[in-house]
Amino acid sequence: MDVQKKPPKNVKRSIIRLQDVYKIYKMGEVEVAALKGVSLDIETGDFVAITGASGSGKSTMMNLVGCLDLPTRGAIFLDGKDIASLQESTLSQIRGRKIGFIFQQFNLIPTLSALENVMLPLELQDAPAGTAEKRARQLLELVDLKERMHHLPSQLSGGQQQRVAIARSLGNDPEVILADEPTGNLDSKAGSNVMETLERLWKQEGKTIIMVTHDQNLAKRAHRRVELRDGQIVQG
Repeated sequence: MDVQKKPPKNVKRSIIRLQDVYKIYKMGEVEVAALKGVSLDIETGDFVAITGASGSGKSTMMNLVGCLDLPTRGAIFLDGKDIASLQESTLSQIRGRKIGFIFQQFNLIPTLSALENVMLPLELQDAPAGTAEKRARQLLELVDLKERMHHLPSQLSGGQQQRVAIARSLGNDPEVILADEPTGNLDSKAGSNVMETLERLWKQEGKTIIMVTHDQNLAKRAHRRVELRDGQIVQG
């Protein structure tokens, strides 16, 4: 599948912004700076790959870009709001509406069908059962799993499980999809199918995609690449 090297045509605005961010961990008497003065602006409609070797700060960056953690110094803005100024309950609600998360390990509940896994976060947001099921069916069709929606995770391939996870991440129609090593546990064919799904969400659905990966070949398929080295941005 060919990738357009430009974002979809829409009105762009800053959705996530890191401003001179440091993240320092204390390990006994020692302080370890995982990120050092990082500034990054991600706009709606971007497809960004965050890359770097092991220990470069990718995992820390993912948690901060996903507004799952607070910086030691500096500021992070989610849709113009400084997350440090928000109560955790308020931040959780905003994050839940704005960002959908896809993880390398899928994190599906093994006793629930694909349909029930996708319905679950909708039901946790108090969506009526009928509404949740209708939305979940639509999302599974979107990721080409119409014929597999009543299967348990153990009855699905790794690629199909990851596409269920993608459908689940879209439940609340977030603007941003944050994918952490989304093809890391997949073979090349399944990984390619997952990448095509992400590209379709970017190009056709107008989603902002942030992908954390160590795979340079995957990173090349993004519209923009941000490379980390020793806790600093060296490209992007």
